[in-house]
Amino acid sequence: MTKELLALALNGRQTGSEITREEELQAKAAGLVVIFGASDDLMVLSGAIDDEASCYDGGTVLIDAKGALPARDDIDPDDDAALKDYFAREPDAKKVEALWCDSDDNATWSYSTAVPHATFEVLEGAEVYCRGIVISVADLGGAV
Repeated sequence: MTKELLALALNGRQTGSEITREEELQAKAAGLVVIFGASDDLMVLSGAIDDEASCYDGGTVLIDAKGALPARDDIDPDDDAALKDYFAREPDAKKVEALWCDSDDNATWSYSTAVPHATFEVLEGAEVYCRGIVISVADLGGAV
């Protein structure tokens, strides 16, 4: 399975039915990550990475092969292990910018990244709710 084929299969799904469990497993086996928005504050990562990141009103999330890095300001300054992990992963992590209501077609969520990706649309009724992306773990920084 390629990112392009998976994005094609996901295109046109309704919110709440973005990806099936079987598709998550297929994406995981193929090393693919599906990224889409949920609610007004979540970036969902599914497939080879099962994670979510807070991105209320948009913002940039750093991801690597392990998943989404926590926001630096959210790490307890006394948590040496969490800080060490963050600073070890951060230099190679890739940026994915969550864009809230910032696309030409009025999608609630869309994403911008330099990581090679394929796009798909999630609908809410007949309207585009989210323009999600599919990326390959091979294109992300950091060790698994």
